[in-house]
Amino acid sequence: MEKGVKSERLLSVDIMRGITVAGMILVNNPGSWGHVYAPLRHAVWNGLTPTDLVFPFFMFIMGVSMCLSMSKKGFKADGKAVLKMLKRFVLIFLIGVALGWLGTFCGRLAWGPAEGEQLPLWARIINAANSFDTIRILGVLPRLALCYLFGSIIVMAFRPKTVVWISAGLLAVYSVILIFGNGYEFSESNVLYVVDHYVLGEKHLYRDSVDGVTLAFDPEGLLGTLPSVAHVLIGFCCGLLLIKKDDKKTKALNLFTVGSLLAIAGFLLSYGLPLNKKIWSPTFVLTTCGMASCVLALLTVSIDIRGHRKGWWPAEVFGVNPLALYVLSDVLAILFGTVKIGGSTIGGSVYEGLCAIIPSPHAASLAFALLFVALNWAVGYVLYKRKIYIKL
Repeated sequence: MEKGVKSERLLSVDIMRGITVAGMILVNNPGSWGHVYAPLRHAVWNGLTPTDLVFPFFMFIMGVSMCLSMSKKGFKADGKAVLKMLKRFVLIFLIGVALGWLGTFCGRLAWGPAEGEQLPLWARIINAANSFDTIRILGVLPRLALCYLFGSIIVMAFRPKTVVWISAGLLAVYSVILIFGNGYEFSESNVLYVVDHYVLGEKHLYRDSVDGVTLAFDPEGLLGTLPSVAHVLIGFCCGLLLIKKDDKKTKALNLFTVGSLLAIAGFLLSYGLPLNKKIWSPTFVLTTCGMASCVLALLTVSIDIRGHRKGWWPAEVFGVNPLALYVLSDVLAILFGTVKIGGSTIGGSVYEGLCAIIPSPHAASLAFALLFVALNWAVGYVLYKRKIYIKL
C-alpha cells in the first residue's frame, strides 16, 4: 500500500450513512410499541425484515468510512492516530452507557405527579440517580465503539489484504461457537446468554421475548462483538475498492459484484446457519454486508457518476452529523417517554392526537415515527446550513 492515498470524498457514502441513521431513528421510535407498523418490526428470532437491515448497513458504512479516512495516511498507526482512536472509543462507549443511565433515571424519577409519592423531590432525584446497579452496559453505541476500536487496531496492525482473511477467520470461529454452544436457540443454555450473564450480570442486560419466553438476552452482547468486528472489516475491504485507481464505473461494478457474491453466499449458507440479527449470525453478516455493498454501488452510479445529487440532500443532513443526531434522538425519545404533561407523557399525548386524526393505530404509530425523524432532521438541518460538524 502506498504511504498515503488521496481519496476523493464520495457523496454517496454520506448519503448512505444519512439514510441508515434516519432509518435507525425511525424504527426505534414508533408512536406505540403495541402498534408498530409491520415493516418496521424486527424479526422475532430467525429471519430478516427491512428493519433488520438498518443497523448492519450503518456498521458497513462505518467500515467504508474508516477505510477512506485511514487511507489518507497509508493506514499507519502513529501515536496521534492511536490516541484519537482511543479517545473516540471511550467517548462513544461512555455516551452509550450514559444514555442507558439517563433512561433509567428518568423512568425512576417519573416526571410529573406520582401517586402516593411522599418523598421530597431532592430525595427522589437521588434515588433515581442511584441506578448504576441496573443500567444496561451494552447497546448500539457501545457496540459501535467496540467495533471501531478493534477494527481500527486490526487495520493499523495488518496489511489491507490480510484484513480480508481476518474477517473470514472471525466469522468461521464464531460459526463454530454458535454450532457447539447452542447459539441458535433462545434459551439459558445459549453460549451468548451464559457469557453475558457470567461477565456482566443479569441486571445489566436487555430483556427480550421470543415465542412467549422472556430472558435477559442482549442482542448487542459480548460474543456478538466478534462477527460485528468482521462486519466492519468487510465494509473496510469494500472501501478499498473505492480507493483503487480505477474509474468510478469500474469501482461501482466491483462493489456490486462483491456485494452480490456476499449476499448469495449468506442466503445459501442460511439453510444451515440461519439469518439472525439478535445473535448477529455469520450469514446475517454476509447477507447484510452484501446488500449494503450493492446499495452503495447503486448510489455511487446515481450520485457520483450520473450527478443526480439534488434529491438526496435531505439524507446528507443526517450523513454529516450521524452519531450526534442519533444521540439527540435517544435523548429526545427518553424525554418524550417520561416527561408528563396533563397526566400523559409528551410522546403519548402526540400519539393520542394522531390517533384522533388517523383511524388506524398502526398508521398513527408510523406517522409519529416520521414526525420524530423530521424533528431530529430539523435540528440537523440547522447544523448543516451553518456547516457545524459534531465529531464523536
